Amino acid sequence: MERFRPIWNVINNIWQRVSPPVIKILKQILEVIRSFWRKKHLTQILLLSGLMIVLLTILFFAFTASQANVQSLQEGLTQTTVIYDKDGDVATKVDTNRTEGIDVKDLPAHIPNAVIAIEDRRFIEHNGFDIKGMTRAFFNNLFAGSITGGGSTITQQLAKNALLSPEQTYRRKIEELFLAVEIEKNYSKDEILSMYLNQVFFGSGSWGIDQAAKRYFNKDISKVSISEAAMLAGLLQSPSALDPYRHYERAMKRRDVVLFSMKEQGFITNDEYNEAKSEKIILEDGGGSYIKRKYPYYVDAVLDEAISTYGLTQEEIMTRGYRIYTEMDQNIQSMLEQVYNRDSIFPAGKGETIVQSGSVLLNPNTGGVLGLVGGRGDYVFRGFNRVTHMKAQPGSTLKPLAVYTPALEEGYETTSILKDEPLQIGDYAPENFSRTFQGEVSMYEAVEQSLNVPTVWLLNEIGLNKGIASLEKFGISLEPNDHYLGIALGGMSKGVSPLQLAEAYTVFPNEGKREGAHFITKIIGPTGNEIANYKKETTRVTSKKVAKDITSMLLGVVESGTGKEAQIHGMELAGKTGSTQLPYQDINGTKDQWFVGYTPNIVGAVWLGYDQTDREHYLSSSSSETVVPIFKTIMESIKPYIEAEEFSTDSVRAQQVEEESDYQQLLKGQTDKWKEKLNEEAPKWKEKLNQGIDDAIDMGREWKNLIENYIEP
Repeated sequence: MERFRPIWNVINNIWQRVSPPVIKILKQILEVIRSFWRKKHLTQILLLSGLMIVLLTILFFAFTASQANVQSLQEGLTQTTVIYDKDGDVATKVDTNRTEGIDVKDLPAHIPNAVIAIEDRRFIEHNGFDIKGMTRAFFNNLFAGSITGGGSTITQQLAKNALLSPEQTYRRKIEELFLAVEIEKNYSKDEILSMYLNQVFFGSGSWGIDQAAKRYFNKDISKVSISEAAMLAGLLQSPSALDPYRHYERAMKRRDVVLFSMKEQGFITNDEYNEAKSEKIILEDGGGSYIKRKYPYYVDAVLDEAISTYGLTQEEIMTRGYRIYTEMDQNIQSMLEQVYNRDSIFPAGKGETIVQSGSVLLNPNTGGVLGLVGGRGDYVFRGFNRVTHMKAQPGSTLKPLAVYTPALEEGYETTSILKDEPLQIGDYAPENFSRTFQGEVSMYEAVEQSLNVPTVWLLNEIGLNKGIASLEKFGISLEPNDHYLGIALGGMSKGVSPLQLAEAYTVFPNEGKREGAHFITKIIGPTGNEIANYKKETTRVTSKKVAKDITSMLLGVVESGTGKEAQIHGMELAGKTGSTQLPYQDINGTKDQWFVGYTPNIVGAVWLGYDQTDREHYLSSSSSETVVPIFKTIMESIKPYIEAEEFSTDSVRAQQVEEESDYQQLLKGQTDKWKEKLNEEAPKWKEKLNQGIDDAIDMGREWKNLIENYIEP
């Protein structure tokens, strides 16, 4: 420290001399700013600007709310949701058997009071929103870091998805508030409560409180007790989690909470509370709502997408009269359903268990789902869909995605020679289906014959990471356990759905671009406002040339390979078969069978198999004998409804035949030229030849005379 003391003394002396004038200058600057601030009244201006921003914001939301057609809300909530096809024509209506609804004025007071007590205790006093509830919800959301809900009044809940988009944002909540005020201006409290009770979901397929009374108690709503009314009101918090048929004790505890709230707010007396709380509720199913719609698998997939992608709820869709526009082609959808009603084209099942299947058809240029059937046999509302819900190992259908596309990108050609000989890499030793080897085979022949060993050899040559990266671009997600060479043959722990596989194959007819598979194009709310719109999702997966080369090889699969049973006169078709092995070494059969095929304007994927495979339930025939003919039947049925188009390429085999033909033609032409030239030159050569012969004879005579003279003296 002593070493730095002289330096510190110098700095301190300089500061002592400089600091007074510097401080003085700073004080003068601050005084000028303060004087300017006071003179120009900047504090008042900033406050006024802030107030103006707040006022303009209020006016904006108030104007937006005033433009909403809230007068049509009651009518909209009684309408059914309509599904439209790709041409804007009505495909079907999603209808329940709910009645026109009840009027709260015709009900015993304890029924609406139970709902008010637990859902919106200041319903009668507020003008559409509850400041206390909103404040509480605001701080809850603030601490959570996102919109978690809460604070909405019954009126706001009516406005939430009937008049607004389903997104959870502060702007949406503000719009909801102003719209609630508009609703309160146009409807009485009784009308608002009636609309709410007639459309809200009570669980177990029951929409509306009258249907709920039948579903749980087999009673008319006007005859339910205080205790039963409290149970119904309690279900609104979480209809599934509190379903009394599955969670009776949970539902009863929630009922007690509602009863206490009713007593606390003076809706029931202490004696009524004790009596209702001691009442044992007996459940009796009198039948709830049922769902009526055409094209059930397609419509249910639409509902799934509306819920998972656009944030709607099943209850809202079933009760609020949405208009949902889709990519459905009704002709294609109808034909697909007719094919699936023909049991004769499917393999026979074992006992009462049928062989299941799922099929989907896409427009490769848009990714729009044109048609879909998710199973055979009985089907329930929003049941298991084998096109969208199921995942299975894709087998050899993954080869073009995981191996051949990245190989072509690395510089291989469709005619490149691959090794087809015994192969073992670590513990992995793939085998061909025939258990034989050809030594060497061209790439296109390996694709046509669906050979396994050359495919795995090729993936190992280009690198496993390139195959994995390729699958990701195709939209196929993998588990950590899937990162091994077996992915070349579709070895996956979870697998893919037919919809995912069809989406991946849109890349080839769409010049290397993948379009996101989707059902919905837009959703219109009950008052005419657009609440959702599909945003196109295009991913460049590979080059146009590589996509064309893959198509040229997959054309060969149908022309002369494993998919030749799919050939249709007058329709160019490319495709790939796939199957997965049984886990039993002593049984010859397959678990899953696939065929993915496409024309220039449609892509289809078909899966075939049992929902649960075991030693008794498996597919004994090959994919060429079962799933491929099913795909052919589908394409033949929809052929009249799709435009006939040709690919811009031929199969590799056809290209080679054409090249051979061109070579033969070229050789023949050259031979003809040589022959013509020879014919022209022949007389000259004949004359020269004759002259040569004469000269040779003369020379021979001379040599003869010379020899004779030499011999004879």
